[in-house]
Amino acid sequence: MAELHDLFTLTLALGELAPVWGPGHEAMSDKIIGDRPQEGVTSCKDNLIPPNNVTEFVLLGLTQNPHLQRLLFIIFLLIFLFTVLANLFIIITISLSPMLSTPMYFFLTYLSFIDASYTSVTTPKMIVHLLYQRRTITVCGCLTQLFVEHFLGGSEIILLIVMAYDRYVAISKPLHYMTIVRQGLCHLLVVITWIGGILHITVQILLTISLPFSGPNVIDHFLWDLFRLLKLACRDTYRLGMVVAANSGAMCLLIFSMLLISYIVILSSLKSQVSEGQRKALSTCGSHFTVVVLFFVPCIFTYMRPVATYPGDKLVAVFFAILTPMLYPIIYTVRNTEVKSAMRSLLKKRVM
Repeated sequence: MAELHDLFTLTLALGELAPVWGPGHEAMSDKIIGDRPQEGVTSCKDNLIPPNNVTEFVLLGLTQNPHLQRLLFIIFLLIFLFTVLANLFIIITISLSPMLSTPMYFFLTYLSFIDASYTSVTTPKMIVHLLYQRRTITVCGCLTQLFVEHFLGGSEIILLIVMAYDRYVAISKPLHYMTIVRQGLCHLLVVITWIGGILHITVQILLTISLPFSGPNVIDHFLWDLFRLLKLACRDTYRLGMVVAANSGAMCLLIFSMLLISYIVILSSLKSQVSEGQRKALSTCGSHFTVVVLFFVPCIFTYMRPVATYPGDKLVAVFFAILTPMLYPIIYTVRNTEVKSAMRSLLKKRVM
């Protein structure tokens, strides 16, 4: 009887302990582990609705070599200052010079403004990160910067199309150029440029605003882009990647092909004898086509592909985000005698 009594007592004790170590304990353990701070990120669960528990992203940067980081800091800082000051100087020169009152320079003013704004959004934080080992950015800051970058990039694409149309009219119909490309039409085309940028960024917002980030938060890059965010999202992003490739990569490829064909048509339609105005237009047309190639080729390489990373991504990003905006003022001024003479006149007036 005593043995049966002891067995009955042990059974009751186990029954009282069972709820503590039942299915609820596993959820409790997961909750405790999930609430433990781990650099702003916890593990990514295979839930139907993953939680958004990532508060920041960590960038590994361009290089881990401290000596190379200091060298790149000096180089990129000088490039950044030159890019911003050169584009601002072009804007001021065109605005204050009566001889540069044609539609081409009107559009060039907005192109310089977009380039100065773009490099001011992307480059400063990258330069600061070269001096610090901890390179982080909040999710909100990352998305905000990403949206501004795509807004400026989308606007620049449309503006390059507008400038190509301007060059087409100047070459094919030089006598009617000023009557066709009137001031009212120029302002309307600029408004369309900004609206196109807004429409492009609206698609990006709809794609990324609901992405859940609850897994790894480390980005092996010095810039953040949409493909890298899709790679870190805790859900299947294959379809979203295809939409991004169509919205950015395919559109860039299509527009670049159209611009290339348009320049071929312009050159082939010209006769052997060209007027002085057409010769000047051809000179500026060559500068514009160089800018088109520098802009669209890296865009096509970056977005016309699946959601993946490649060894040359960092080099392409350096060329597109840092070097290309620096080359635009050089391209538009070195071969343009009107801009150079206007700059000299402006400098002489300021010195006197």
